[in-house]
Amino acid sequence: MLIDLNNPAFDIDIEIAYGTPNNFTGAVIYKRPRALLHPDAAEAFKRAIGLAGRLGYRFRVYDAFRPTEAQWALWRFAPGSDYVADPRRGGPHTRGIAIDLTLLDAAGRPLDMGGPFDDLTPNAWHDAPVTPDQQRNRHLLLGLMTAAGWDCYLKEWWHYQLFHPRRYPSMTDAAAGAGML
Repeated sequence: MLIDLNNPAFDIDIEIAYGTPNNFTGAVIYKRPRALLHPDAAEAFKRAIGLAGRLGYRFRVYDAFRPTEAQWALWRFAPGSDYVADPRRGGPHTRGIAIDLTLLDAAGRPLDMGGPFDDLTPNAWHDAPVTPDQQRNRHLLLGLMTAAGWDCYLKEWWHYQLFHPRRYPSMTDAAAGAGML
């Protein structure tokens, strides 16, 4: 069972990128976009929300659980890349244990991370040569998420997942229940 993040228990902003053409494919991938997580990931995300809130920040979620069909759609645009998991093996998003996000300030504006979500270039890497303020913002996001029990992906400043993702099964049948496609 997946947990819906569009719920008062999660004080977040949801802007699912794959529900619009504003993503690296230029196409709408989710017809009915939703932000869903495995219960373990949802609990870890609640911890991150609490930590961010104490500092006056909120999260904007760009993606979470991703149905296998959607993973295939992304794979067709970037096959064999370091940015999209091979759908035949499954990835952390298809297991419901990954989240793509950024931080918002008290006024609801995204912090400057030195590049957009879904930038499939080395500029997205955690060690990219961005300004000190942008690096500070990336480190703030990294610190909040890792303190809450998340692992980062070094080539995407926005991507976090639970540790040991292969211990979670790929949720191939969850797409129908999630009603996203």
